[in-house]
Amino acid sequence: MSDEKKTVGKYSQDSRIDTLLSNIIGELRQFTEEQAQNLTEMTAIGRALSAQRDSAVIFEMILKQARRFTNADGGTLYLIHDNQKELIFNVLHNDTLNSYMGGTSGNPVTLPNVPLIDDDGNPNHSNVSAYVATTGEIVNIPDVYEAEGFNFEGAKKFDAALNYRSMSMLVVPMRDHENEIIGVLQLINAKERLSKETIPFLPETVDMTAALASQAAVVITQQRLIRELKILFESFIKAIATAIDQKSKYTGGHIERVAELTMSIANKINNTNDGLFADVQFSDDELDELRIAAWMHDTGKITTPEHVVDKSNKLETVFDRVELVKTRWQAIRLSRKLEAERAKIKLLEAKCSADELKAIEEECNKDISVMDEDIDFLMVTNKGGEFLGDDKVERINNLAEKQYSENGDKHNYLSENEVYNLSIRKGTLTNEERNKMNDHATMTIKILDTLPWPKKLQNVPAIAGAHHEKLDGTGYPNGLKEEDIGLGARIMAVADIFEALSASDRPYKKPMPLSQAIKILGFMVKDHHIDGDVVDLFVQSGLCFEYADKFLKKDQIDMDLNLEKEE
Repeated sequence: MSDEKKTVGKYSQDSRIDTLLSNIIGELRQFTEEQAQNLTEMTAIGRALSAQRDSAVIFEMILKQARRFTNADGGTLYLIHDNQKELIFNVLHNDTLNSYMGGTSGNPVTLPNVPLIDDDGNPNHSNVSAYVATTGEIVNIPDVYEAEGFNFEGAKKFDAALNYRSMSMLVVPMRDHENEIIGVLQLINAKERLSKETIPFLPETVDMTAALASQAAVVITQQRLIRELKILFESFIKAIATAIDQKSKYTGGHIERVAELTMSIANKINNTNDGLFADVQFSDDELDELRIAAWMHDTGKITTPEHVVDKSNKLETVFDRVELVKTRWQAIRLSRKLEAERAKIKLLEAKCSADELKAIEEECNKDISVMDEDIDFLMVTNKGGEFLGDDKVERINNLAEKQYSENGDKHNYLSENEVYNLSIRKGTLTNEERNKMNDHATMTIKILDTLPWPKKLQNVPAIAGAHHEKLDGTGYPNGLKEEDIGLGARIMAVADIFEALSASDRPYKKPMPLSQAIKILGFMVKDHHIDGDVVDLFVQSGLCFEYADKFLKKDQIDMDLNLEKEE
């Protein structure tokens, strides 16, 4: 062989080696880039999943990403039912069949659940998804028509009906942070990226899918725990509110009604596109904060004595002391009659005239009649239904100065404490009792401030404790001015006042007609106590009528929305 031929052969061999090396390096670079891209996307998916709150979106993301990793034609995401006996179809995709159900598709999955237990009570291993859910093993099948150990008759009938060919299948368990299986990811028909031919699922894609499934399971479990804790938390709050309401036999349901009305007003504001509230929008977190504050607004009543909460009459403490007054009056009446009888006996002994006996009888009857009028007056006064004027207070004081004898001792008709309570100008509470009642707002703030509220609920104590504040600064417990009272607390104040005005279960007042309750709200707006814009929205939007239809007695609803608008 000549030197020239040797040189050409050497160059040709070197060229082939360079080309081979170049191809190897190119493939290695592509593989490295793909792995780096996959790792980057796995990290991005983790962030996206963790940030997402909507379960439907999370399930959709999981299946889409698993299909993208494996280039699968279709797939299904199952979740294990709470009863631990079934797999639920949650999301289902198939590009070839243009079929998308569950997730964010808007099309509900209509397929029946997959049983995890067979008819004999044993784990269902004939169905591949149930097998993976019960064993935790990954199943990678190149061709389901040639697979052994599983029943694919259903898949074959499905294929025949829709002219489809199920071939390769990858089924992966979804394990949470405690290694518990919460669901199954099933992928069908991996596609070669260039030719689009159906191929088996590659080993490297199996590992990526398993990693994604585990990552997704942790996020799903986290979301589920958050949701369950939120449900537990709100249920606990409602349980406390129910206990507080039940503390008084007269105000059961007050907190629930206030919470419902508060949220109805807030939601109405969110749906308003014109007027003063057009640019106001409560976020989901702010609505949660307001709802919880409404349910907790009377928490401080835990510390309020029951006899104060339930005080329906002025003389009531543990029991209504008006019964003692009535008994005392009966004793005084009896004593007066006995006194008259003794006087008549003396006159008879002195051989008096009939006119003298009649005079004693008439005087006694006159005194008894006055006493009957007095006790009737006290009975009415004790109820506290109307404002007590100066003339009535003077009458009570005059009655208190009267005296009767008992065992030779003189006693006033009314004790000092009875006079003090009966002289209450409005309602049934003394100043001390009203201060104790009002103190529930302070205690609400104090109690709620001790709880470790998360950041998005940090305003709950302030909102809950401000429902008795007034825009002019004369409210309690902190005398806040208008600029310091947030919209949530203003809404709750209107809801709380309207509920109290219109409630039909208060023993110290008759059920108030709807028109009168709305009129009083108007007076309070004029006095700059409550927010007029909130009241206008409440009335003009028809919310007050919706509330009345649901909670008021029929005879209280003395107006309707159409009449109100005409006026």
